[in-house]
Amino acid sequence: MTATTSAAPTSPAAAAPLPYATLLGFTRYVDRTGPAKASFVGGLRKQRASRSGFNPHGQFVKALKTDIAFHTGGTNLAAVVNVVKPRWRALYSALTPGATRYLESLGDPAKVQLAQTRDALGLLGGLPVKINPHLGLRYDDGRAEAVRLYFDEAAPSEETVLATLHLMGRHMDQVLPHAEPVLVDLRRGVAHRPAPGVKGAQVEQWLAGEAAAFAAIWSTAA
Repeated sequence: MTATTSAAPTSPAAAAPLPYATLLGFTRYVDRTGPAKASFVGGLRKQRASRSGFNPHGQFVKALKTDIAFHTGGTNLAAVVNVVKPRWRALYSALTPGATRYLESLGDPAKVQLAQTRDALGLLGGLPVKINPHLGLRYDDGRAEAVRLYFDEAAPSEETVLATLHLMGRHMDQVLPHAEPVLVDLRRGVAHRPAPGVKGAQVEQWLAGEAAAFAAIWSTAA
């Protein structure tokens, strides 16, 4: 009896990645205008499809959190510049002075502790956006903050600050209940907090429109 063989099924082509953004990616997108928006989204789509990307700030964030947790007044921030890979030393050196000023602005180290935060995945106009603060803080007077760090050389624009704080606040029940969202510009050591009088419904409408455009560009990107 002759054995029969069947051809192995062909592997289906890899599905195109669905629209998706991190908090960093989306806030950088809203800060762009015109053709730069399409170029930026196209780059994010390719990066996600190739699963590429590297975060150079990991050791710096760890040093900052260690200084907060152990009340060491910036000694870890100062030390990490000398242990990071040589290619990142200029970056870390530029970040350290502002980060140290921010650390000092927190007040008495014994009165602030790290708090556990959680990432959240929110839908904005149908676009999934990952909300991922870098750290949480809890003060001895009961206040709490969910902190997102901003590393870029240029100061964050009003749009970047507004979008970041709104999206973090939108999901605070998941991120760190009863906390205030904070965006810290590390280069300058400046902490941005929600401004009084901001109309959340208008911000939500603006960001939903931006999200719809983001998803449309993503879906048509080559």
